[in-house]
Amino acid sequence: MSALSQPVDAVHDVADSKPVKLLARVGLVAYGVVHLLIAGLVVQVPFGEPEQADKKGALGQVASTPAGAVLLWVITAGLAALVLWQLAEAIWGHRGVPAREQAVRRAINAAEAALFAVLAYSAGSIAATGGAPSLSKSFAAAVFDLPGGRYLVALGGLALVAGGAYAVYRGVKKEFLRDLQLSGEGARRRRLITRLGQVGWCALGVVYGLPGALLVVAGLQYDPKEPVGLDAGLQALGRQPFGAPVLVALAAGLVAFGVYCLVDARYRED
Repeated sequence: MSALSQPVDAVHDVADSKPVKLLARVGLVAYGVVHLLIAGLVVQVPFGEPEQADKKGALGQVASTPAGAVLLWVITAGLAALVLWQLAEAIWGHRGVPAREQAVRRAINAAEAALFAVLAYSAGSIAATGGAPSLSKSFAAAVFDLPGGRYLVALGGLALVAGGAYAVYRGVKKEFLRDLQLSGEGARRRRLITRLGQVGWCALGVVYGLPGALLVVAGLQYDPKEPVGLDAGLQALGRQPFGAPVLVALAAGLVAFGVYCLVDARYRED
């Protein structure tokens, strides 16, 4: 055994351990709760409420509760475990499947690990500051300051749009079912879980696609002052003639995704 393989195997053992997987399921529950909170904020957008209807806004709602700091640290720990779990799947998982499908699945695991890492960082930052608003620049504004920043912002937007499109594809094609262990469940429950996943993943695709499109436009027009987050996208959608009912429908979809995450935590395949 090489000197390098020993620490690698140790990392694999930790990532595959029961405590980490249990904590990762807590992270899935936290991820679902965050999207349920976002759904509540989305409904408020067409009625002129000023809350941020994005993940940071949802985490801020958690921070405002009496036990908010503790809950945020639990969310952070659970999401960090999810990162470790998904990275382990990206490196060691999906053995025995065709090489092309294995590469796709591992890429998805790596992308999900990055997403959970960003959210874990946000939750941890808000917990560390006690929910106080941050005075630092947004990520997009910081990237604009880099050489070629406008193109990096546009590329990031395209990546979000692509991720949103894949989320819709995953919902329509029921790709999420391969992550779940539903063999012991009845047909009615399986149908309910499938519908939750389909509606939820499609709604999530729109949630990622909106800020992605705004980032592309901001990058091409080179306007670092233009708001590009999910909140800005929802505000823009709310100003359209049929914006309010669309936002209500999107909120319902996010509720479905939030509930699906709770189901995912229960039935996720080890």
